[in-house]
Amino acid sequence: MNVRRLIPTTAVAGAVALGLTALSACSTSDAADGGNGDKLKVTASFYPMQFLTERIGGEHVAVTSLTKPGVEPHDLELTPRQIGSISESDYVLYLKGIQPAVDDAIKQSGVKNTVDAATLTTLENHGSEVSGHDHGHEGEEEHGHEEESHEEHSEGDGHNHGEEGGADPHIWLDPVKYAEVAKGVGKSLEKADPDHAADYKKNTDALVAELGELNTAYETGLKSTSTKTFITTHSAFGYLAERYGLTQQGIAGIDPEAEPSPARIQEIHTIAEKEKATTVFFETLASDRTAKTLAKDTGLKTGVLDPLEGITDKSQGADYIEVMESNLAALQKALGAK
Repeated sequence: MNVRRLIPTTAVAGAVALGLTALSACSTSDAADGGNGDKLKVTASFYPMQFLTERIGGEHVAVTSLTKPGVEPHDLELTPRQIGSISESDYVLYLKGIQPAVDDAIKQSGVKNTVDAATLTTLENHGSEVSGHDHGHEGEEEHGHEEESHEEHSEGDGHNHGEEGGADPHIWLDPVKYAEVAKGVGKSLEKADPDHAADYKKNTDALVAELGELNTAYETGLKSTSTKTFITTHSAFGYLAERYGLTQQGIAGIDPEAEPSPARIQEIHTIAEKEKATTVFFETLASDRTAKTLAKDTGLKTGVLDPLEGITDKSQGADYIEVMESNLAALQKALGAK
């Protein structure tokens, strides 16, 4: 998982130095780069960051994502060429704590306009069970998303990104938090490229409005359901659960490939019966083996809930908004939306 295992530090430093030389060399020639003309060269760490920079940057940016479609972002290893390309960027958007290899390379890149999306909203700590309110209190669901999270300010205000038991980085799965990040990205692009500030602002406003509509669709679509509990192989949906008054029961933890213990499987079985959960969700990019085994052992159905870490031809939609709409439909079905 760690880039240093594969590439000696000297290679990293060398690639970074190469990148920096390339950068200073090209800045004298007006930073004009072949096909991109005078577009802002943007590097995004993985899909949720790519979507924001493409939508907000529009025609003024040329975006490169470090994570290819279909690659599990947590497992990403960077090539020396990719490390060099980070250094040549005008603007870098990443999310600290998701991809250690990326965090290391960015730290060494020396790019002035580097934005960590985790600093644009509040991170929280989520265990494998996260709820917006106590289980099953009908009539409370509309308050679930308004309450200040009871975990919000624990552990140093949640800024210990990505460590074991630290803050949960999956902020993009909550449309409200993602909109906060979008606003911050818009402002930082205006600063990085003031000539096109008006366009960035307009694009940001349009995207924030769209995310607002998505939030409303989730609020109304999940307001009245026969159960509030969903089971998932990847504990990526803590923010989403908290926002809409649901409870996520993760089979394993934040790592999508982790194997659950027999004790945890037994526990999930008991919870499923008690909370009337119907479905074990697995995700598009990771193996469905655990979900299928658990479903067979417990008599539950399986379904797909996409953590939106990448878009492939298997995704239930062409972009963030469409896949989030598919996720909503899957949750409504599993939770028995009325």
